[in-house]
Amino acid sequence: MSKILPVLLLAVMLLHLIRPIGLPGLRRRADFWKIAVGAIALMMLTVLIRP
Repeated sequence: MSKILPVLLLAVMLLHLIRPIGLPGLRRRADFWKIAVGAIALMMLTVLIRP
């Protein structure tokens, strides 16, 4: 799971650069950094949860 998550998040970031997702806060192409911040937070959470 920890190896799949970064790959999926990178794919979402690339797709957002091609065509914006349209969610609140992600309406412009320049907002892809918000996905990266969320990805870092998610990876930190998975590291904290793991034994």
